[in-house]
Amino acid sequence: MMKVSGIILVILVCTIVLIPGVSAKDNDTRVDDSGTPAGDLHLPGVVSPGTAGTITRGETDWYSVTVPTGAASITADLDWGYAPDSLSLAAIAPDGTIGPFDDASDGVTNGRVFLTISRTGGIAPGTWKFRVHGAGVPEIRRYKFVIY
Repeated sequence: MMKVSGIILVILVCTIVLIPGVSAKDNDTRVDDSGTPAGDLHLPGVVSPGTAGTITRGETDWYSVTVPTGAASITADLDWGYAPDSLSLAAIAPDGTIGPFDDASDGVTNGRVFLTISRTGGIAPGTWKFRVHGAGVPEIRRYKFVIY
């Protein structure tokens, strides 16, 4: 099962790198060697399998993905859809931590953290971990999390 998931991830990353682009608003800024909120992008409905979860105040959930050598970027999409609650997202790459980012990091408060990390020459290969933290959640909050 893990081999199949890894193969699917490699195919998705390669597809993303080879496809010319995705329609995006002008506020999609990418900074060399850093994580930047990706703005309010309009992506295809299904780009990779997602994870649905729940979180409470102070709780932390962890996710990981293996990034192959030569990958130009990685995108993480944390969507809980309810702006009054506060979740944060941090990426722990093999070569350092990026973030945390919260709902307002992209200038739009919409119950979502949409983050693209890129670097000229490719991002660090290896295991990337993502930390979802329930910073300000009065009760249980459902969320969706996708990495591609």
